[in-house]
Amino acid sequence: MIDFRYHLVSILAVFLSLAIGLVLGANALRGPVLSSLQNQAAGLHTANQKLRADSTQQLAQIKGEEQFALATAPQIVANRLKNESVVFVQTPGGSQSIYEQLVPMIQKAGGTVTGEVTIQNKFLADDQLETLDALTKGLKPGVTDTADITPYDRAGAVLAGALVTNQPSKAGQGDESNGAVLSAFKSAGYVTASENLRGRATLAVVIAPSSPYTGQNADGDNKALMSLAGALDGADRGTVMAGPSTAAQDGGLISVLRDSGTASKVSTVDIADTASGQVVVVLAFGTETAGKSGAYGVGSGVNGYLPTPVPTAGKT
Repeated sequence: MIDFRYHLVSILAVFLSLAIGLVLGANALRGPVLSSLQNQAAGLHTANQKLRADSTQQLAQIKGEEQFALATAPQIVANRLKNESVVFVQTPGGSQSIYEQLVPMIQKAGGTVTGEVTIQNKFLADDQLETLDALTKGLKPGVTDTADITPYDRAGAVLAGALVTNQPSKAGQGDESNGAVLSAFKSAGYVTASENLRGRATLAVVIAPSSPYTGQNADGDNKALMSLAGALDGADRGTVMAGPSTAAQDGGLISVLRDSGTASKVSTVDIADTASGQVVVVLAFGTETAGKSGAYGVGSGVNGYLPTPVPTAGKT
């Protein structure tokens, strides 16, 4: 008969065998496993170093291209906007630095900057729609009043008429009616304007919000600003919407415009925060005054980085 001591010794022998097997197996595998891990770590280190080197090289190249664009810009844009004037329309969330960088580029091209008008958040507020519409109808009764017109279409048309003209002979001039429109929009808190704003311009730059709008009314906000951009283009010799590449991301104003019917009227530039992009804005006006629009930059839906062929200066 097998007693308890026999069972105990058997169990201990089994566990001892397992322990010995694990030790022997671990020693046998440690070399290959450790070597494999070391090789993988070395490979990742090498790949990381290459990525860093590539990133440093790309940053240096981008910096060099920016320097090149700044240095050659005066020659590239010279006289392209001769006898033209430009008004800037800043949207909520737009980049003030883009405005500040574009102003000297417009001037290098021979254009005159008439000033800057900034659209306020109140202009886009849902609870202001009826008030805005009543103000617009009171200022210009019956203006473009058709069955399918929206309050923002009407407001855009009235405001555009006070800021731009497609007749160069009337550029820089303002009348009492236009002054009253701008004053009314300012008094209502819908816009602000730079102190040096003078007369009407022949061209307009709309600076798009740098980031997509969020919230329930984001789509309505984009449509309101597209209405204004389209109205400006309908009243002047050309309108360009400019912004950084983020403005061309999904939901961004430039992206939304490019997917709309307004794209056939208003040109877009999604690299306006770069020196080369600011040159492209000037070139885009060359196609605009020739009756064509385009999408330029690096975002989705572009026709190219810049207009092709490049418009000839003084031929529009």
